[in-house]
Amino acid sequence: MKLSKIIQLMRPHQYVKNLFIFLPLFFALKITDIHLLSNSLIAFIAFSLTASAVYILNDYHDIDEDREHPSKRDRPLASGAISKQQGIGIMLVLFGIGFLLMSILSIKAAIILIIYVVMNILYSLWLKHIAILDIIIISIGFVLRLFIGSSVTHIELSMWIVIMTFLLALFMALAKRRDDILIYLDTGKKMRKVIDGYNLQFLDTAMSIMASVVIVAYVIYTSSPEVVDRVDSHYLYLTSLFVIIGIMRYLQIAFVLQDSGSPTKIVLRDRFMQFTIVGWIITFAWILY
Repeated sequence: MKLSKIIQLMRPHQYVKNLFIFLPLFFALKITDIHLLSNSLIAFIAFSLTASAVYILNDYHDIDEDREHPSKRDRPLASGAISKQQGIGIMLVLFGIGFLLMSILSIKAAIILIIYVVMNILYSLWLKHIAILDIIIISIGFVLRLFIGSSVTHIELSMWIVIMTFLLALFMALAKRRDDILIYLDTGKKMRKVIDGYNLQFLDTAMSIMASVVIVAYVIYTSSPEVVDRVDSHYLYLTSLFVIIGIMRYLQIAFVLQDSGSPTKIVLRDRFMQFTIVGWIITFAWILY
């Protein structure tokens, strides 16, 4: 069993999603607080290890389906590079370390972590086969990351952060399902049973609606009197430009390039998207700090 295969099994590239844990700290203007930042970092590590355990569980449960997928068939469990028994052992170790670290930080955060794990077990065994509910579960997972970040720093979450995180995650989840439909139309193979509940027309319409809702929600957030007073700036709305550009780029990747199967890989490899995100962070931080 090679270390490279274990790392591949853990899917560390997916840890980008867990950066949402730092958002409460960022928006509360406390990102420079070393104590709170270290708590968030430990929570990030704990959640990432636990998330890797969940990914292994998903791979274990989806071995047969993954072997039919053009790219997922190369995953360690599906390819046979790591046996099922070895996969279960690695999963238990990762979960144990992740839960222990989170418990040391915050019991509340540890409870949220358990909720995340239980939700994903139900997702793997049952909920992922129910159209619409499957993408709702994925979106709730991002919101739980926010609540963990809030719990370990004792920073109260703004309703705007929760709403926009859920909407953005829902938008990206729809894009993932669209990619599954494209694979089905191209190969005739159903990568997921749930795609029977979707088609291109529905997903294209839903993505367009969600893109509009995300942009409107963000503009309302940046221009609301409550937020303007809290950050003591009337220029936060300027960051809307990067949100609009980012959403348009994602739509272009989905509709024109037909490659929206992995939001994480899009962020990691698409320079346009990277510059947009960095531009948003720098502009937002400059206005806030």
